[in-house]
Amino acid sequence: MKRYLPLLFITAPVLGATPALAQVRGVVEMFTSQGCSSCPPADRLLTRLSASKDLITLSFPVDYWNYIGWSDTFSQPAFTVRQKAYAKARKDDNVFTPQAVIDGVGQSVGSNAGAVQNLLASDKGRGGALCVPTRLARRDDGLLVTLAASTCTAPGAADVWLLKLRERATVKIGRGENAGRTLTYSNIVLSMRNIGRWNGTAQTINVDAADGDYVVLVQKNHGAILGAAQSNE
Repeated sequence: MKRYLPLLFITAPVLGATPALAQVRGVVEMFTSQGCSSCPPADRLLTRLSASKDLITLSFPVDYWNYIGWSDTFSQPAFTVRQKAYAKARKDDNVFTPQAVIDGVGQSVGSNAGAVQNLLASDKGRGGALCVPTRLARRDDGLLVTLAASTCTAPGAADVWLLKLRERATVKIGRGENAGRTLTYSNIVLSMRNIGRWNGTAQTINVDAADGDYVVLVQKNHGAILGAAQSNE
């Protein structure tokens, strides 16, 4: 069943010319819950999409269905806040699971593969989406984020976020709408922290980070994702 909620209301110096950086084709954020019976098809879609090297896929488990009998083992209140902030920025009431947010600017039912692919094809450049070529590389002492100047009109300075991921997890659901099912999740967001600001020009950011999988996002408030990159080292 499609579930709705009412809408509630440090950077290092630039190192000269920036080398050509790869741009991803899109960023898919899936707002999901282990307690939502309509979410498993969307979770499977996210797993299929994660096989595409030019896509960044992120699973954000929300906490607002925890009361119905099963507390999502990865849910965080901050992910619910993020989903609602997107709805507020879009000026709509669309807060539900499963919900896919594409490049920070488009949204659809998370299990609708056609709608997700259409948004991936049409959203680039909208509101500055994916206009900042970005690289995330592992260094001995952490991670190096390299940001280029914008390749199209972008909405000014933006925050740079570092997300730590768990690549895959299989969970046996004990209660709730999915009781008795064993479900697999991909690219589960474990944490999200602000590591600096992109000021519109080429720049680098050095970050202390333990081993693991990480994604960097460049985003102003809850608008378009201006840049994104992933490291799996």
